[in-house]
Amino acid sequence: MDKNIFTDKDLRQIEKHGLSIDEVNRQLDLFKMSNFCLKLGAPCIVGDGFMVFSRENITSLIETYETGGSGHDCVKFVPASGAASRMFKVLLRYLNQEKEITRDAVSMEALSGEGDAKQLLDFMDGLKRFAFFKELKSALSDQGFNVETLSEKGYFRDILRFLLTDDGLDYANLPKGLLKFHEYPEGSRTAFEEHLVEAASYVADEDGRCPLHLTVSQEHLNGFDSSFGAARPIYEERYGVAYDISFSMQAKSTDTLAVKLDNTPFRQEDGRLLFRPGGHGALLKNLNDIDGEIIFIKNIDNVVTDHLKPETFRWKKIMGGYLISIRNQIRGYMKRLASGDADHQLLAEAATFLEEKLLVSVPELIRSASPEAKRTYLMERLDRPVRVCGMVKNAGEPGGGPFWVEDETGERSLQIVETVQIDLDSKEQRDILEASTHFNPVDLVCGVRDWQGRPFDLSRFVDPKAVVISQKSKDGKDVKALEHPGLWNGSMARWITLFVEVPGITFNPVKTVNDLLRKEHQPG
Repeated sequence: MDKNIFTDKDLRQIEKHGLSIDEVNRQLDLFKMSNFCLKLGAPCIVGDGFMVFSRENITSLIETYETGGSGHDCVKFVPASGAASRMFKVLLRYLNQEKEITRDAVSMEALSGEGDAKQLLDFMDGLKRFAFFKELKSALSDQGFNVETLSEKGYFRDILRFLLTDDGLDYANLPKGLLKFHEYPEGSRTAFEEHLVEAASYVADEDGRCPLHLTVSQEHLNGFDSSFGAARPIYEERYGVAYDISFSMQAKSTDTLAVKLDNTPFRQEDGRLLFRPGGHGALLKNLNDIDGEIIFIKNIDNVVTDHLKPETFRWKKIMGGYLISIRNQIRGYMKRLASGDADHQLLAEAATFLEEKLLVSVPELIRSASPEAKRTYLMERLDRPVRVCGMVKNAGEPGGGPFWVEDETGERSLQIVETVQIDLDSKEQRDILEASTHFNPVDLVCGVRDWQGRPFDLSRFVDPKAVVISQKSKDGKDVKALEHPGLWNGSMARWITLFVEVPGITFNPVKTVNDLLRKEHQPG
């Protein structure tokens, strides 16, 4: 790419954004790639890419975690910067109409087959069951409105206005983490508070220290700080822990350049370059900065009420125990291989472990190589971050999840793949996708220190070409946007990956507000 395409003013803007000209040119080159799709080799299924634990395994792994986990600097990492506006997409559509929103009119729409109208009716019929109902009722009352009267008479506009805008609770402009999700006799809890409760059960160390790290947007940092300040004494006393919480923002240096459809830089009306957030893969930098040995990753909206939490806690310990078990075996082999006394028996044993336990094939070229070459290969493949990924049976349409992926050399590896990364124009690839049996709930336990206890530089294990390019608009003009390799996709492509089947009850995301009416989010 000709650097002359950028002016001195552009170069100053790039530098101020924390980027280098080399990185921007690299991004421009990525836009010119003709194929961004991964090549699926096969779906991961039980017996071929999946671990399913027996009852005896489960008991042993829980014991491994309970006796060793508290001494391993565990941290809970929660991406929490996402706005809640998508949760209220349907409600916002109705609110943005100029006319009054009446039950009679919405009911007529629902009868004609309008799905959004049915969702709005379900929301209104379940209004009193939401954990935020009391706050909404109070906000309306302060301005002279009675929520029961409005609901009974079928007038919905003011109810939606006070829920979604800054006339009331302003929920459409808050992050999911600060919304009231669950109701309890002692009061309601936000999604953020539910993660505090969770962490106390499987992250706290033997001294009660309970570390959490959340990625948040700058505009909502004060809101999270305030929420934590109010919740901290309650949960620390209740669970006998001392929270060690930290927050970080997505770095501006992880933003990506936007281009026009001809792959030349898009310029705003004032002539400046346009940079856009680089997707959740940008959070690899935040993850890399965490001081911890074992990191649990879980999305902010995947929480349940207390009566369903024990199964979640149990599986976190199972996955954590499995990670510790595998990591200990890796460290054992690394110490023996590093000693320089790598005889034929050790090399064969380590290769078998790599293939049978870690599901990494040893190339024929390595099998016939010299002992020193085998030793070098085995150490390089073993000395990587490890992730244990919980996978849930796919109860609906096939979607992104665990697959065997083939690289340019034909080597296969275990990867989490999003649907957007799959060539749906290929019948072969489509058939593999449709044959998948599990999907990715974002339930990971990660080991991020090497065999000598030193932190890995996670940026070394990224597949830089596993990006996502999409078409967006800016000021009414089409632009192409670039997202970095996803945090649990291409950003972890060269990790040691282990897939385990976890029960569906551990996955209860809140994608729309009406999901909060499901039994998993209602009082037990």
